[in-house]
Order: sequence, then structure tokens, then C-alpha cells
Amino acid sequence: MKSYGFDGNAPQGLGRKVTSVYVYEAPVRLWHWVTVLCIITLSITGYLIGKPLPSVPGEATFNFVMGYIRFAHFTAGYILAIGLISRLYWALVGNHHAREIILVPVWDKGWWKEFFFEVRWYLFIERYPKKYIGHNPVGQIAMATFLWVAVFMCFSGFALYGEGLGTKSWAYQAFGWVISAFGGNSLTVHNWHRLGMWSIILFVMIHVYAAIREDIMSKQSMVSTMISGFRMFKD
Repeated sequence: MKSYGFDGNAPQGLGRKVTSVYVYEAPVRLWHWVTVLCIITLSITGYLIGKPLPSVPGEATFNFVMGYIRFAHFTAGYILAIGLISRLYWALVGNHHAREIILVPVWDKGWWKEFFFEVRWYLFIERYPKKYIGHNPVGQIAMATFLWVAVFMCFSGFALYGEGLGTKSWAYQAFGWVISAFGGNSLTVHNWHRLGMWSIILFVMIHVYAAIREDIMSKQSMVSTMISGFRMFKD
């Protein structure tokens, strides 16, 4: 039966003596950190757009605060969308690890066996971890879910953006159907868009915790891997 872990699934010729493996190519690492910056910007500005700051006294010409907040939000949204398209492209031309969060082998019984092992490991039921060159099965599911949520955020965000620009704008022509799919009520789209923001914030909190936890407990690098591209396996 196929194993997705490093134990028993290392490429031929590597074996147990391997201490480092090149996993994430530069475009994947660049996408990761650009997406991090986009999420931070989008979350802060998105929250303020939904819960605006108190009115600032004085001439509006000299107090363009909300305008700058909206501009930052829209700019980060464009960058996030371009990044997702680029990430999908690299999944086609990059190495195996560039595809593992795009094409999750949920049809494989062996994958599910390791998925539940990882769930038990994260719940502190398993005593010893398995080592993975790329994402473990739980990480694959988590990242794949994030990608789908990010796609929804782009679609719903551009739909709301297009509504503000007008029905003749490119954004409304391309994404206006999203509002129609929610019964023509843009407030409903806004509420789902905001719920998506909170789900991404929750994902980020769990993602950071899991990465640091694995770095400490599983004796394999996580955080530094997304900087250097190399996964280090400690004895």
C-alpha cells in the first residue's frame, strides 16, 4: 500500500540518511509570502470597511481616510487574485510538491489512513509523528480548503467591487452573476464575504500554531522551509 509519509516514501536513493530535501521552489515561496501580506492587508482594511472609523472632522478633501483604506483593500485583492492564477499555473509546471495542495488524492484509501493518523497526532493521541517531505494529509486538506475560500473571496469581492463601479464595468460584467446567485441581494454577498474573512483569520491562527508545533515536536523544519525551500529532518 502506498504511503504518503517520508517514512517509507522517500524517493529512491535517499533513504533514512537524508537530512534535507529541496521541496518548495522559489515561485511557491514567493506566492506564500505575498499571500500572507495580502491577507493581513485585506483583513484589516476589510474589517474597517465593514465597521468604518468614526467621522473625521474637517474638509473631506483633507481626510481621505476611508478612500485610502478602500484603495489598499482593492489593490491587495487584485494582487491576491493574480497570485492565485499564478499559483495554479505553477501547479502545472512546477514540481510534485507544487501540485499536492491542488490535487488532493482523496480517492486513495492509503491517504485517508495517513490523514487520520495525522489527526490523532495533532490531538496528542499518537506518540511519535511521521515525517513528510511536503504537506502531510491534514495540511493538504487545510491548504486546499484555503485556496477554495480564497477563490470565493476573489469572486465575491470583485462582484461587490463591480456593483460599486456600475453595471457596465468589467468587474460587474464578469462577476455580477455572483450577486444573482445569492438572490440578487448584495448584502447577503457582503455577509458571506465577511464570514470568509473570519474563516481565513481562523485558518491563519491554526496554520501558524501547527507549523510552529511541528517545527518543535516532529523534528522537521516547517517555518524555515518556506524561506529556504529546504526541509530539514533532525535526528
